Amino acid sequence: MALGSALTALADPRRGDMVAALGETTAGPALPRLRDQMLASSEGRAILKHRPRVNTDTVDMIALAKLPAGTWGHTYVTWLDRCGVTPDTREPVHYIDDPELAYVMTRYRECHDFYHAVCGLSVSVPSELALKVFELANFGLPSTALSALSGLSAFLPALPSPTTLAYKLSRPIRFLNPYDKPPAEPKRPLGRLTPHQRDRFVREFAPWALRCGTAARPLITVYWEKRWDQPLDDLKRELGIWDPPQVEWGKSLSEAKRERERKKTLGDASKANEIK
Repeated sequence: MALGSALTALADPRRGDMVAALGETTAGPALPRLRDQMLASSEGRAILKHRPRVNTDTVDMIALAKLPAGTWGHTYVTWLDRCGVTPDTREPVHYIDDPELAYVMTRYRECHDFYHAVCGLSVSVPSELALKVFELANFGLPSTALSALSGLSAFLPALPSPTTLAYKLSRPIRFLNPYDKPPAEPKRPLGRLTPHQRDRFVREFAPWALRCGTAARPLITVYWEKRWDQPLDDLKRELGIWDPPQVEWGKSLSEAKRERERKKTLGDASKANEIK
């Protein structure tokens, strides 16, 4: 299972189910270590006791939007809106039998957007890569290294498409055709960094992520939901997090919109069944 999910996740990082399966099947001794970090902290023990969940049913997004600008809660909901992201699409845990360790994995997974927001990272490919390196340094989960590795495929030079490769191999037998032209290469593959992005990641983002992730308090022990009204700057100082290099924000995702439409469709279907 681990090998299959790893190969699929590396081939297509957009396969959230395989990325999630990879995280669970490779967690090994990392989860007990994260649990021990939580047990060693009063805040972490409270999380394990209450087992809070992060989604739009448990977090009052409207209330967070009304908090003063500069607070942690307002920063989080503003980040969700800016990036077009929702906390409702996290994959549930399937392959961890121990209930407490399964919750630790759930907590790590459901707080992913918190890490984005508190660090000030977008959902662009360079930012996601930087966050994976940060998570590797802070959490030590093997899947974070493998996810970063999948992103590092962006550093490989663009390989010719199969069509272009076939053209080049057959060129010797078609050299007499004066109208012979190579096929157009496809656009830059989704997720591949530009040379400029690649250079910035190596020189700026990766060093920041390694240093900041190592220096920061273990984020698995942070009870984020108890800190909504805390000033963001105070929270970052307390956690030992400092700003990353200048981030490219780009276009927002359509994740939140798709999830709203999915819920509406399910709700309409449920109402139709009730009428029948």
